[in-house]
Amino acid sequence: MKRTPPTLRRLRTEQPNDAALNLDQKSSLEIAALINAEDVTVALAVTRTLPQIARAIDLVAAALRRGGRLIYVGAGTSGRIAALDAVECPPTFNTDPRSVQFIIAGGNKALASASEISEDDSQAGRDEMSRRKPTKNDVVLGIASSGRTPFTLAALELARQRGARTIALTCNPNSPLERAAHLSIVTQVGPEVLAGSSRMKAGTAHKMVLNMISTAAMTRLGYVYGNLMVNVAPKNEKLMQRAIAILERATGATREAATHALKASGNLTPVALVMLAANVSRAEAMAALKKAQSHVRQAIALAN
Repeated sequence: MKRTPPTLRRLRTEQPNDAALNLDQKSSLEIAALINAEDVTVALAVTRTLPQIARAIDLVAAALRRGGRLIYVGAGTSGRIAALDAVECPPTFNTDPRSVQFIIAGGNKALASASEISEDDSQAGRDEMSRRKPTKNDVVLGIASSGRTPFTLAALELARQRGARTIALTCNPNSPLERAAHLSIVTQVGPEVLAGSSRMKAGTAHKMVLNMISTAAMTRLGYVYGNLMVNVAPKNEKLMQRAIAILERATGATREAATHALKASGNLTPVALVMLAANVSRAEAMAALKKAQSHVRQAIALAN
């Protein structure tokens, strides 16, 4: 029988949860209630890391502002959570797909099927990161609940060697990943209901953190107006209706005026917003957005 490495066995996320020791003897309602009670603690664990999350947001916003990238890297659950956040940025903020990327151990096929053996491959981590050609303009964020995944650790170390700013997102303090990064975010969620199953509280915590980082960074860049996703690209009927509603809400325009402005803008929501808010032409709105580096509120001020 293969032994669990001592360094892994000692991690809090690998310990048995005392409240769940007789999990297999509980009713369905009792199991659901126990998992729910444990999930309540996740937000509190994230709360304790808010200063570090804020620093990460600033690093990412600065990188994207100068034309750099945010590159997530992880294995298993961590890699899939990274992929989810990365692929949601273009439809939400109309960003270039290259600006927020993900690397997952085992490649894209690992998104649909488990590839546990890949997470132990340090050389693959280095190779995958090397293919992305990280530079000082980029931020690389490595995710590993244990903080010791060889693939992720090797990728992060190479990125740092190439000059990228690096962030570690883990659930266990004093880990190799934390020591390898410029900045660490350690969400100490404690033992899982299902011992060692980091797809549970650990995964939830890390999904919350990535949501905060990407959403706040895009907000700082001006891709959000108020709390409206004004960079949304209306590529289907649902998104077309959403864009019109955003324009109505942001400017007080009638539905007819919002629809007309969106059409006149070439279905570019931020352009339509500047046109309506500043009462300018499409060309003037586009010029203001270019000068403001796509920061919508600043573009409105410039156009006015």
